[in-house]
Amino acid sequence: MARRLAIHPDNPQARLLNQAVEALRAGELWVYPTDSGYAFACALGAKSALERVIRLRQLDARHNFTLACRDLRQVAQYARVDDRAFRLLKSHLPGPYTFILPATAAVPKRVATERKRSIGVRIPDHRVAAALIEANAEPILSASLLIPDLDIHGLESEELYEQIEAHIDGFLDCGPCPGDPTTVVSLLDNALTVLRRGAGVVDWE
Repeated sequence: MARRLAIHPDNPQARLLNQAVEALRAGELWVYPTDSGYAFACALGAKSALERVIRLRQLDARHNFTLACRDLRQVAQYARVDDRAFRLLKSHLPGPYTFILPATAAVPKRVATERKRSIGVRIPDHRVAAALIEANAEPILSASLLIPDLDIHGLESEELYEQIEAHIDGFLDCGPCPGDPTTVVSLLDNALTVLRRGAGVVDWE
């Protein structure tokens, strides 16, 4: 049975955050709240947890995983950010956007896409997510909470937990959470391409 921690949405308790961080560092797979709904979370080096996400979501090698980061300085440690990308990220983050960028050598090979060595980066505009990332002291490997053949859209957090507890190790529950996914934007190959329209407004076209 997955552990469930009920955390305050506006003033997340440090004790609970530290418990979640310890679990992530131990290689566990958790679900945590963000500004674009609940999402999978695991540590950057947690190979087994990553493999579970791949299996649960039925992902292939082309999928861009996302690093949920504390700030732009941390983003730049894991993704190559040129001047154009920096301006775009600075004007839209924190917020419900995921930007696909070339990965740096700091990103483990199994996390970056095989062909282009790319990675998704985002800075959530959510107090619990931001506090968890801060407590972890490094980005959290994050993926949308989507499981084929399991309809969880619009569920209250308690119902959501009941549906997914068999698939995860822990659930950081802050109650209601925005349900729209992030807007995903690729900045690869000197192009700007909207891969998915979501909660983030596309205001640069």
